[in-house]
Amino acid sequence: MDDIVDYSNPHHRLGVIALWETVFGYETAHNTPSLAIDRKLAVADGLFFVAVQGQAVIGTVLAGYDGHRGWLYSVAVHPAHRRKGLGVNLVQHAERALTARGCMKINLQIVSSNESVKSFYEALGYSTEPRISMGKKIDVNIVTPGEQS
Repeated sequence: MDDIVDYSNPHHRLGVIALWETVFGYETAHNTPSLAIDRKLAVADGLFFVAVQGQAVIGTVLAGYDGHRGWLYSVAVHPAHRRKGLGVNLVQHAERALTARGCMKINLQIVSSNESVKSFYEALGYSTEPRISMGKKIDVNIVTPGEQS
């Protein structure tokens, strides 16, 4: 049985880093797992969840809420645990946490060429909206582990 719990201990950190490197294979500094974890924990919003099996982290979801919209980030399931409903459980867990905070709409972004992930979210009630996603990196805040700011 897999449990979804709040991210809360050093074992989670090591497991999340390993999982994200396996699932996402980050190539840009702003997505460095240790930096993303530190920044999320600094917000202290209680919206970082891990799926564990024993002591192993096998899934994650980060959620965000700004009082207007909710967001889902870093939904990840270890390849050995896919197609068993864990991804659905993680998304629904985050949706319940956002709903409890008063969230009226949840957004997420996916790579447009990732059809299997698009189908996954469509099956959960998400739909493509006529929007353009834009972003701007704030380089001064992107400090990789071991660097001084």
